Amino acid sequence: MTLPDAAPWSTAPWWLPGGHLQTIWPAFFTRWHRGPTPIYRRERWATPDDDFVDADWLVSPAPAPIEPLSPPLSPQPLLVLFHGLEGSSSSLYALSFAHWARSQGWAFVVPHFRGCSGQINRQPRAYHSGDHAEIDWMLAQAAAAHDGPVYAVGISLGGNALMRWVQEAGEEAARRVRAVAAVCSPLDLAAGGHAIAQGLGRWTYTPMFLRSMKPKALAKLAQYPKLFDVDRLQAARTLYEFDEVFTAPLHGFAGTDDYWARASAKPGLRAVRVPALLLNPRNDPFIPAWSLPQAHDVSPWVELWQPPQGGHVGFATGSFPGDSMPLAASVMAWLQQHR
Repeated sequence: MTLPDAAPWSTAPWWLPGGHLQTIWPAFFTRWHRGPTPIYRRERWATPDDDFVDADWLVSPAPAPIEPLSPPLSPQPLLVLFHGLEGSSSSLYALSFAHWARSQGWAFVVPHFRGCSGQINRQPRAYHSGDHAEIDWMLAQAAAAHDGPVYAVGISLGGNALMRWVQEAGEEAARRVRAVAAVCSPLDLAAGGHAIAQGLGRWTYTPMFLRSMKPKALAKLAQYPKLFDVDRLQAARTLYEFDEVFTAPLHGFAGTDDYWARASAKPGLRAVRVPALLLNPRNDPFIPAWSLPQAHDVSPWVELWQPPQGGHVGFATGSFPGDSMPLAASVMAWLQQHR
């Protein structure tokens, strides 16, 4: 669990103390990329169940002007990024990894989980933290559209789902991807779900997520009347209550407890057979430090980075107002060891 010297975010700036500030401040004020905002080309993938997944491919060809382009790799590598809860290709962390890909000459794509691309999907399902079958299908589509080696990064929810796929794929995972990384992922969903429902999280992060999740659920109800109890959904004040009404039953789980138990990646980390980096700050307000995996919980293929600071996908560094770009560079430096 020793961090490399090249991880400048392993200690937080003196002016940004505590996990909550390190989570909230970077989301609004720190710099996540240089140069022009990355530009995407949207591609719609038709799913086997008569639905669709919208994938955004990076089309900005030029590197940022102050970062020299590395010698081109042949064949060109592809980075697939799986976003977090209610995230998208426009999330700041996605733009940071897109900027890194642009500066290094990599291909880059963000497949959106269903309901997160800005358009409601057709089927009576959405997405969830253990959606390994969807990850498998998305990776197959991305690989089919690209000739080079594939790497994958998952942020928060996307990282847990990615690690569940790695476990389910077994030896096959190494034939599909060279290496993977999960950043700030709630690998123990019950621990994270209960943590975010307490203290400041109950009044800040939980309402933030529910503000977008509830309208999406109601739009799904308009498509499929009687899909769930609308009164119970409207009354939900925690992610546990929302998952009990919506996420769990729509995806074949008996309830939230069953969903969180079966979808958590932590119990299966000994089954990982592909190089995998798990990055979890110990002051992440979404994820209790006591719930993080330890060396005895993982296979030899897994490397654990657990810095004391960073917040939830914050990782601000440097002088005020901070710079969060080193996160992508550090994670990608680790992944490139396995190219």
